Amino acid sequence: MDDEKRSARHLMGKRVVTKTGKIFGDVSNVVFEIKTGELLQLVLKNTTGYCEGLDLEKTKNNESLIPFGAVVALGDFVVVAEEDII
Repeated sequence: MDDEKRSARHLMGKRVVTKTGKIFGDVSNVVFEIKTGELLQLVLKNTTGYCEGLDLEKTKNNESLIPFGAVVALGDFVVVAEEDII
């Protein structure tokens, strides 16, 4: 559990890109299941025009959401599988 918490904190501010290098934006927050700690979605800030052109789920503050299940790699960037999002 502690490793998961550490991982969630390390996601903040990371750039979200697709496997082909398209930029979505930066992680501003995460949505998680309180009881289990499971990460559900990434909340994005500084979204790009490409990201805004997609029909992504939004928060009540109009922030784009990416399902955490689409994440394929974590490192300097958060890499997502575009086909799992759109």
